[in-house]
Amino acid sequence: MQLEKLLTEQRNPASDGIDARSTAEMLAIMNAEDRRVAEAVNAEIPRIALAVDGIAERLGRGGRLFYIGAGTSGRLGVLDASECRPTFNVPDGLVQGIIAGGESALVRATEASEDDPASGARDLLARGLTGADVLVGIAASGRTPYVLGAVAQARSLGALTVGISCTPDSPVSQNVDIPIAPLTGPEIVTGSTRMKAGTATKLVLNMLSTGAMIRLGYVYGNLMVNVQPTNEKLVDRATRIVMDAAQLDRVAAARLLEESGRSVRTAIVMARLGLGRAAAEARLAVAGNVVARALSTQG
Repeated sequence: MQLEKLLTEQRNPASDGIDARSTAEMLAIMNAEDRRVAEAVNAEIPRIALAVDGIAERLGRGGRLFYIGAGTSGRLGVLDASECRPTFNVPDGLVQGIIAGGESALVRATEASEDDPASGARDLLARGLTGADVLVGIAASGRTPYVLGAVAQARSLGALTVGISCTPDSPVSQNVDIPIAPLTGPEIVTGSTRMKAGTATKLVLNMLSTGAMIRLGYVYGNLMVNVQPTNEKLVDRATRIVMDAAQLDRVAAARLLEESGRSVRTAIVMARLGLGRAAAEARLAVAGNVVARALSTQG
């Protein structure tokens, strides 16, 4: 499909003449269009759910999650990948972001690199992607050659492929196992997909990574139970998590956290089941380190 025919490249009648509006009117138009983004993402929840379950299943068997994209799409993928470790304390390399042009493209636009499909495949192979892994290809237009090359390579290896685009029936959607396409419509500034399309992409990435981590047991209730208390702020957060999960006061929670070896998961199981550290650790090991499962397992 020709670029000018793409949904993301059309002119938005809602923002026609926006340059002549007052600042408040200009921002109101932007805000009204942004409200459409959540609706577009909501329409894709069935496919996002399939992707979350697929990612969790692959990660649970030792696979990894890769994001790949160019420009804004690539930067958003790298951002989400980089935030998984501090949020969920996942192992290094479990979630990785790849951007066309390499790390320098994070701060300096190198959009010319997005036109080479072979480069996408090479960058993916350089990270050691295998058939056990998941690749999420991100392209607002749904036609970025760099991403399509990576998707083709991943599929040839047997990896699960997911595509995020904001154009209907795009080449990316047609070439992945699970297509996700929130149709956010024309941008306020014509073609500036860093706006609505970028916001939709960020929302979808939040759902994919967070949803998968919830399925894998990194969250108990709505608490980040794998947080590592390595500084004062995180010690306070870990203590409050134990307080909430085990219905303890701060003094008792802080004591239990220390007794557990500063493991939030272990402290919760110790408190809820009245176990010592070794018994709680053993119970968690049997339960795959999933707190809810450890608390419900008999014996």
